[in-house]
Amino acid sequence: MPDFVRERRLFRVVSFAASHRQLLLRSDATAVDGTDTRVEVYFGHMELMLLKPVYQKGIHVRPAPEAEFAVLKERHDLPAEDAGFTWMIEPDGDSFVVSANPSWREAASSKTRPCSTSPSPGPRTSPWSAAASADAEDTPRASLPQGTPSAPYTPLHW
Repeated sequence: MPDFVRERRLFRVVSFAASHRQLLLRSDATAVDGTDTRVEVYFGHMELMLLKPVYQKGIHVRPAPEAEFAVLKERHDLPAEDAGFTWMIEPDGDSFVVSANPSWREAASSKTRPCSTSPSPGPRTSPWSAAASADAEDTPRASLPQGTPSAPYTPLHW
């Protein structure tokens, strides 16, 4: 089962919807790290999380190995049945999420894309679909069915 690894990228927590139990981590394209894509990682049906607001060296999403889960179980009083739903975020195991299977997407980022708060001058040239081109804060949550991300995501297959 492959891990989802994006090293040498700045990731940050951009959205957590407690009422919908959804978490979104994002890495935007920056000149500093020489990237030209946006990467988003989505966790749905959140039960528990221990996160940093920013991951400066990238992320490594993977199922919690048995030994790491045993440590987390002891420290955080996790039930044994959470073992299959615990995802490590960093290689050193400091951050984790208990949720359904994570999903991700990555696409070229348009450097000329207008700010999400400015009036749109017309169609965006971004490769994201119309529903996905709006940032999470632009999307009215009431219009989405509960538990549905604001855009299609590619599931991580473990």
